[in-house]
Amino acid sequence: MALCRKTGRITHHRFSDLCEFLNGGDLLVVNDTKVIRGRLRARKDTGASVEIFLLERLRDEEGQGETWDALARPSRRLREGMEFCVGEELRVKLLRRETGRWVVRLVADGPVSLALERVGEVPLPPYIRRSPGDPAASGDAERYQTVFAESPGSVAAPTAGLHFDEEMLGEVARMGVDVAKVTLAVGYGTFSPIRTKEVESYRIHAEPYRLPPETAAAVADTRDRGGRVVAVGTTTVRVLETCGRKDGRVDPSEGITGLFITPGYRFRAVDALITNFHLPRSSLLALVMAFAGVERILEA
Repeated sequence: MALCRKTGRITHHRFSDLCEFLNGGDLLVVNDTKVIRGRLRARKDTGASVEIFLLERLRDEEGQGETWDALARPSRRLREGMEFCVGEELRVKLLRRETGRWVVRLVADGPVSLALERVGEVPLPPYIRRSPGDPAASGDAERYQTVFAESPGSVAAPTAGLHFDEEMLGEVARMGVDVAKVTLAVGYGTFSPIRTKEVESYRIHAEPYRLPPETAAAVADTRDRGGRVVAVGTTTVRVLETCGRKDGRVDPSEGITGLFITPGYRFRAVDALITNFHLPRSSLLALVMAFAGVERILEA
């Protein structure tokens, strides 16, 4: 589906028709985050199984290893101080429970990141379903990464980027459309529904981001030649708008963003958006409504 912001006209296409909507001199900005192998199947000393889902790395506390915010189940049978083995090279300790989540410590003989690569699993979304023994399942973890993925840190893929492959990027390049990268680590809170009566009073989960100098320069060059900045995904929009200036350019920056874009927001850095369909009462849908207009999105 394509929605023209100027006219409100809606047309329907295949994603392979994307180049029909791009112009030479445009800039495609993508999120290069990579989904971590944050699903851990652990075992108690008794042999009982426990599942740990890593959400966000925290500032490391005293002691060896890494400290993470995590979900764990079966939660009712877990207690502070419990330790579990994940394979032969990673141990998990439950430090404390905080608002339905756990703060855990990961300890390995070597770097924890390497141990996660070997014994962790990519947490696939529930809509990816396989029958037991399906040979295609072995490639799901790789397919659930975008072709841009290179900066580990997300618990879910920035799904707008999943539609791209090397062939399409080649078509984009031949049109004279450049590609620039930002990073936003997609957190668990991205998918949390808005639970407040007024959308504006909702507080979005803050996430780490990075906009490198070369991307800021690419945006400036695009402005100078009269091209458009086309954001791939809502996560990319949040980074660009966090760093955006009134003149349409962006400043290189790195930090934590809690920017929550709702209807009425005035966009500074983004001219066009490629996004998926979103659930009602989500911060993602609020952003899309802010960009294209509430009534137009409801009509679409």
